[in-house]
Amino acid sequence: MDLAFLRPLYEHPGPWASVYVDTSRRTEDTPHERHLAAVAVSRALSAQGADEKTCVAVREALQELRHSSEPRGRAVFARAGEVVLDPPLTRSPEAGLVRWAPLPHTAPLLELAGEDPVCVVAYVDRKGADFELRGALGRQGAGSVAGRQWPVHRTSSSDWSERHFQLRVENTWEHNAAEIADALAVCQEETGADLLVLVGAEREKRSVHERLPKRLHGRVVEAGHGAGSRLLDEDVERARAERVRRRAERELERFLAARAPGDDGRPGAVEGLSALVEAAREHRIDELLIRPDGPDAHRGVWAGEDPDQVAVRRTDLTILGEQITWSVRADDALIRSAVATGAPALSVAPVAEEAPVGGLGALLRWA
Repeated sequence: MDLAFLRPLYEHPGPWASVYVDTSRRTEDTPHERHLAAVAVSRALSAQGADEKTCVAVREALQELRHSSEPRGRAVFARAGEVVLDPPLTRSPEAGLVRWAPLPHTAPLLELAGEDPVCVVAYVDRKGADFELRGALGRQGAGSVAGRQWPVHRTSSSDWSERHFQLRVENTWEHNAAEIADALAVCQEETGADLLVLVGAEREKRSVHERLPKRLHGRVVEAGHGAGSRLLDEDVERARAERVRRRAERELERFLAARAPGDDGRPGAVEGLSALVEAAREHRIDELLIRPDGPDAHRGVWAGEDPDQVAVRRTDLTILGEQITWSVRADDALIRSAVATGAPALSVAPVAEEAPVGGLGALLRWA
């Protein structure tokens, strides 16, 4: 996950209000019900010590939210009476995720607003294809391609003239498959789609798949539906989730391989809280891996005003001359450090049960 969009959160000092709300459940919400829900969040923040202006800013922001099934939620980050950032969520958050803390509580974003592959669905038949763009904000048409319209159907006769006709049918199919593949490649480049889903009869899907540029083969999924069927949201969601899982799997494999010492005798990856904190102080994190249920992710560390001012023990910062320190969550502190150095972060929850040890790991820029 590219964390650059979080930069505004670290341009100002805290403390911060961090609120995650589920907008997909607001179908029947009246303005009065939205008001009551917003007031409850505001009171929860106040009980944690938030100032009145920030409570009001969050309450007003939540009251303005309307029902939407996609995106499925919204995160609201506010300080000093102002909402600084309110990114959409691609997954519904758990209820009661409200926090007032020295740092914004950004760690849940890795799962709730993490990689959300943009998908182009291609409905393919012998005469052409229709393209549909699917993403967190819904669906929309993405163009179409019309190939040769005749001849496209074989006959059952075996005489020479009919065999010649059937060859022309084959040529039409092949020509149209090539046109569809070319148009789909252009559509992918224009939309930046991460995933291409082919829907149609087996032969047509296979013919288009084979003619796509090799650089796109790893992005293609052939849906198990026959010709003319429309892909359901659940089908697209499964394909997108599989894409996310494969990405997490690849990065975890890289991490596990890099844990072994290299030619210089040093590993290219570290795990565990102490090692991660040291790497963050030295700006060596190239990619941050977090297993949200890991015990180290929730542990407290000490942080100063600058992103590289982070330590397991408070005395480690005071020795360095830092006078202003706060106790913060380890995952939030490390994400702040990653944002400052341009390092991405990734939740490996879909594929990891024990690694990284403690739930925190990183691929390093240098050992």
